[in-house]
Amino acid sequence: MNALPPLAVSATLFEPLTLRSVTLRNRIVLSPMAQYSAADGMANDWHFVHYASRAAGGLGAVVVEVTAVSPQGRICPGELGLWQDEQVAPLARLAALIAAQGAVAGIQIGHAGRKACTARPWEGGAAVPLDRGGWIPLGPGTEPFGPAYHAPRALVQAELEALPGIFAAAARRAHQAGFRLLELHGAHGYLIHQFLSPLVNQRADGYGGSFENRARLALEVTRAVRAAWPAELPLWVRLSVTDWAAGGWDVDEAVRLAGLLRDEGVDLVDSSSGGVVAHQRVPAAPGFQVSFAERIRREAGVPTGAVGLITEPAQADAILRAGQADVVLLGRVMLREPYWPLHAAHALGVEGPWPVQYLRGAPGTA
Repeated sequence: MNALPPLAVSATLFEPLTLRSVTLRNRIVLSPMAQYSAADGMANDWHFVHYASRAAGGLGAVVVEVTAVSPQGRICPGELGLWQDEQVAPLARLAALIAAQGAVAGIQIGHAGRKACTARPWEGGAAVPLDRGGWIPLGPGTEPFGPAYHAPRALVQAELEALPGIFAAAARRAHQAGFRLLELHGAHGYLIHQFLSPLVNQRADGYGGSFENRARLALEVTRAVRAAWPAELPLWVRLSVTDWAAGGWDVDEAVRLAGLLRDEGVDLVDSSSGGVVAHQRVPAAPGFQVSFAERIRREAGVPTGAVGLITEPAQADAILRAGQADVVLLGRVMLREPYWPLHAAHALGVEGPWPVQYLRGAPGTA
């Protein structure tokens, strides 16, 4: 291992956290951010450099971007995948690179549902034409996310019954690749969230209508994944805690679901928001989602992660000191500052886990 072991610290941000048999050296986690740079779902040099550099930056855990459980579930053709065994080997190299730098290697798995089959963001993000490699997405119903998206085909009963097994197979492949933390993507308007939200889920069968029916797919998938994922390893779920739209999924329902997820063996709820409808109104501001993590932690009795415009070391440490969350997940700031944790340690007056190769550049050295 190239990173120094964690030293005695006084900032909560740099205290270790143990979930099941896995210990994070600190409470700073890389939030999964899609790179849209795979070919046929396979990790490549871009992923190796991107994630290893951030692990070397002192993170407690690195959660690799959402990785599709099926080809139809890809957000775009460049998404990583775990739907076939051939995708395991390059991801195993990625997991090993992350672990070698002292961070826990995690990965998020998901299905984009009706938001699938789009071009990369820097290519405009519109639907990929069917005659150029596109495909028809799947969802709770047939209404598209927006005018630039394909209209989805509604999932039938047999397909819904098969989905937990598809997620479980991806979880087993993630374990084969050496990941020690798994996160289910149930947020940001992707398939599981689409079933949770009454704004999207208009089904009249056992998967629509009441809270119990709308939560059914989320719980069935979680149950199957927890059974497939080793009992000694932690399972996280990312939830959108509110749709930021009238009549949508809200905090009360999210708290209720979080308690059920806890009972299914989920170890942490990564508390995000939004993404299911285009007409949402998000009041984005520093720490604007922290209260969601705090309420779920308090009322559902499950550890939580806080995410969303957390950019300053003192801000991140204060969230944890106040008991509002158990970890902070950093997204865009980690794109700007790959070594944010090392800078945060210096700002908070504690020792950071500097790679031995970089000690000559650590604060206080000549």
